Amino acid sequence: RYYREVLPGEIVKISRHGVQTLDIVRRPERDPSAFCIFEYVYFARPDSIFEGQMVYSVRRRCGQQLAIEAPVEADLVSTVPESATPAALGYAQKCGLPYVEVLCKNRYEGRTFIQPNMRLRQLGVAKKFGVLSDNFKGKRVVIIDDSIVRGNTISPIIKLLRESGAKEVHIRVASPPIRFPCYMGINIPTKEELIANRPEFHDLANYVGADSVVYLSVEGLVSSVQESIKASQENSLKTQKSLTGKIGHCTACLTGEYPVELEW
Repeated sequence: RYYREVLPGEIVKISRHGVQTLDIVRRPERDPSAFCIFEYVYFARPDSIFEGQMVYSVRRRCGQQLAIEAPVEADLVSTVPESATPAALGYAQKCGLPYVEVLCKNRYEGRTFIQPNMRLRQLGVAKKFGVLSDNFKGKRVVIIDDSIVRGNTISPIIKLLRESGAKEVHIRVASPPIRFPCYMGINIPTKEELIANRPEFHDLANYVGADSVVYLSVEGLVSSVQESIKASQENSLKTQKSLTGKIGHCTACLTGEYPVELEW
């Protein structure tokens, strides 16, 4: 049974007598909390609850916001399963398009973006998905992905869809471009490896073989994450005016604005 979240810096004791707070290491008042926004985008399980809200609901809102920012004429909306599925459902709902599965996932394959080299990542993608070609042959497809990190794992998926009969393939990404490394412990590649920092990014659709590629804005992501945060937490956010990562969430990998001063 869900009881409550452990607060940042809190030490709790759980016993047969209940949950007792032993101590809380307070943040300096001038430093707002900086919860990793990429947990909402990709890492967390969809049934996780952070800051009083379910990750699934946040991802669905990201998809709805993406539909507002980047609509496209198409016949159906689908997803790169499975972490992008809530965003795809939100996008389809907002656009009034049917949500249809076009890829089926091999559940015995791991995540590909953390594989150590491009060849292994591409082989992982080839083994990771099968196509449901009857669902999209001759149609214009919008594929929602949660993130594009290096840009070389989405290409085999697009190629697979085209070879299986898709008329058009449009990519919509339910998070902003990742441009900076994370120094807080998340496994994000070096700055040079990130597709958003490479020359190919300026013509990304052509590079990955899509008809179009559009990312969610940083402002759109932050507003989607913070829309339903409980009133007790909203009180601590109202004093902050910026929408670029200084209001309780770390967006350093997106904006380069780190919540702590880096020491080398």
